[in-house]
Amino acid sequence: MPFNSKKFVSSLTSRPGIYCMKNNNKVIYIGKAKNLKKRVSSYFNRADSAAIKTQVMIKQVDDIDVTITETESEALILENNLIKEYKPKYNIIFRDDKSYPYIYLTTTHKFPRFNYYRGSLKGKGKYFGPFPSAGSVKKTLNLIQKLFLIRSCEDNVFANRSRPCLQYQIKRCSAPCVNYITKEDYQSDIDNAVLFIEGKKEKIIKKLTEPMQIAADKLDYEKAAKLRDQIRSVREIQEKQYAGGKVNDVDIVVCAKNNNQACIQLSFIRSGLNLGSRKYYPRHIEGQSESDLIRAFLSQFYLNNKKLKKYPTEILVSHDIFEKTLMETVIYEKFKQNINIKFKVRGVRAKWLSIAKENATLDLRQKLAINENLTKRYKALQDLLGFAEPIEKMECFDISHMQGESTVGSCVVFGKNGAIREQYRKFNIDNITKGDDYAATSQVIRRRYIRLIKENNALPDLILIDGGKGQINVAKKELDELQLSHILVLAIAKGPSRKAGMENLILSIDNEIIECDSASPALHLIQHIRDEAHRFAIMAHRQKRKKKRSRSILEEIEGIGNKRRQLLIRHFGGLQGVSKASINELAKVNGINKNLAKKIYETIHDDP
Repeated sequence: MPFNSKKFVSSLTSRPGIYCMKNNNKVIYIGKAKNLKKRVSSYFNRADSAAIKTQVMIKQVDDIDVTITETESEALILENNLIKEYKPKYNIIFRDDKSYPYIYLTTTHKFPRFNYYRGSLKGKGKYFGPFPSAGSVKKTLNLIQKLFLIRSCEDNVFANRSRPCLQYQIKRCSAPCVNYITKEDYQSDIDNAVLFIEGKKEKIIKKLTEPMQIAADKLDYEKAAKLRDQIRSVREIQEKQYAGGKVNDVDIVVCAKNNNQACIQLSFIRSGLNLGSRKYYPRHIEGQSESDLIRAFLSQFYLNNKKLKKYPTEILVSHDIFEKTLMETVIYEKFKQNINIKFKVRGVRAKWLSIAKENATLDLRQKLAINENLTKRYKALQDLLGFAEPIEKMECFDISHMQGESTVGSCVVFGKNGAIREQYRKFNIDNITKGDDYAATSQVIRRRYIRLIKENNALPDLILIDGGKGQINVAKKELDELQLSHILVLAIAKGPSRKAGMENLILSIDNEIIECDSASPALHLIQHIRDEAHRFAIMAHRQKRKKKRSRSILEEIEGIGNKRRQLLIRHFGGLQGVSKASINELAKVNGINKNLAKKIYETIHDDP
């Protein structure tokens, strides 16, 4: 039955709330309204004069869900939460699956240290950030080591040092591990490092100037020279980093748009220092203006972002936005912090905006050039394989292990605009003979497509596998059993020399070998996807191997708790001693009987 818009609108309230437009019970658009009746009716009353994207969307609507809220502010927050949950195809979507990096200062250790950190901010200690990228964090940590000689080693390394390490030799650490510096002097360096991160470099200079003068008066020229060099270095860094203007915490949000592609750039100014920027390429932007995109970004980024610990006092935007006052009010109500969103600015802020817009325009131009090249590659691959229709989706699989240990399978997904990283998947491979790549490939293919079928997700037009005829045969067998034999499989076998450009391409149709010139854009696309699958598989394998090796094998043995594990390690002087012990020697430890000793021995010696 067609959707009766007049009847539906007549039943609506004039109160604020959100509306979810649906097609076949799937949410395709979510919006908020100050007046639900007025807002929803506008879609149908002006359907013929609306943007093409809106006209297409309205034709698909077969149901609308409405949720009433107390205030428009509450509706704005609810809208943003639901957009994040459902990711409707007609809403502007900003993908941001990575948390922001922080600098973390441990506070429970006698000699604290700073380190790079991602994740929830629940642990004891101080967090500084967020920073726009891992590079900006690592650069800051490097400066802290260089200026204040703060240790960078892990606590277990620190506890077992008997002499200074190389970091002390190259003047990147004051060697607190062997008491070359007092706790008080080290804490003073920590305090100065905190001021440095917070951008309070003038305070550092004042703090260092007095002890430098005292040291010089006492004829302790070595200490005075060290402090003088620190002051000089801090001044040099301050001159290089300072963005100008009044010291403040400012975010700069600019938008560059070209047809149906856009780039949003978010820059961080903290305490007058430019920490760098982060770029976003939103989806579903057809018919949207730069102001619409910036408004959607501010809503999604600031109203529902648990990754942020600290908010700026000002947000500078390149285009004026609708409902600016409402956004400021909602941010205050939610976070109890005043944030001013500014469009018309002068002086140094206008300069910041101008530079940010230039960068966003340049990034978008580069992105469009890459997309144009990608389109050519997709067309070349379509022609090479004889596809009648354009290739919309490809998935590539790879297996990674080290002599059969910690076997992991990877699946990377590519669409017409390149990699779709949120759809990447990794698979821990179990219950196969170690090193059996065919069995691993079979298991990954089966698990991947059973899941896609169950969840009714889109299937790929083409499957790529890093391997040869063996891998393609096991993949075909699994796909046949799942009644997916219509999906074409392409294996990428390394040539005799294992050089790029010398690969053999094997098609699942009669294991036909495809001839392809080494300079072909189609081959370049295949190599790129294969290399991405390989990178992702190796990363997953290394993570699994590292996790496994960081755990004591004794933790996996039933009947061995913390107390017995400590007794064993203390008795034999470590895990290596336990691994060398016989069953009789193990049984001599208090609390370890003969049966448990046998179980420990067999577990250790059966482990790869």
